[in-house]
Amino acid sequence: MIQIRHERFADFDAREALLDAAFGETRYRKSSERLREDRLPAEGLAFIAAEGRRVIGTARLWDVSIGNGKRALLLGPVAVADDCRSKGLGGALVRRAIQMARKLGHDAIVLVGDPEYYERFGFSGEKTGALWMPGPFERRRLLGRELTAGALNGARGMIAPAGRMAPTPDLHDLVAQDARAHRLRGGAIRRRAA
Repeated sequence: MIQIRHERFADFDAREALLDAAFGETRYRKSSERLREDRLPAEGLAFIAAEGRRVIGTARLWDVSIGNGKRALLLGPVAVADDCRSKGLGGALVRRAIQMARKLGHDAIVLVGDPEYYERFGFSGEKTGALWMPGPFERRRLLGRELTAGALNGARGMIAPAGRMAPTPDLHDLVAQDARAHRLRGGAIRRRAA
């Protein structure tokens, strides 16, 4: 049974593997990534589709400023496992993201994606023509959707990150964690050899 739920910390590795499979290394070179790097997703707006314990889909929203000082959300990346595509799962993730963003009081969502896919969810380029991404992007793929009427009126300028910064791990803690893992691996190897 497929369940769409909020992302958990334990989903990290599976989500990253899914995104790597869907987008490859090019995902780190996208302009949208400049808005996400070193940030946390918007509070309560990171979703996973799971089949049992297997992560088969992901959609996340990020806090951004849309050039005129107004706040909005950035949707993406949205990905579904290869063997689960064409089942409506991507659409279900997008609809859940929109529904929850509205419920949490957000006014607008922007994204860079295929208009042919995202138009069915109410996204268009009608009010994004004066917005810019921090790097190369295809103008026709910069889309927006208002959750509150008029939220994208007058939107112009550079889209910038506005969300919570991801915590930077303490170097001392990382070294200690690595040392513990090394001792555990060494102990497991010795036990197997005995």
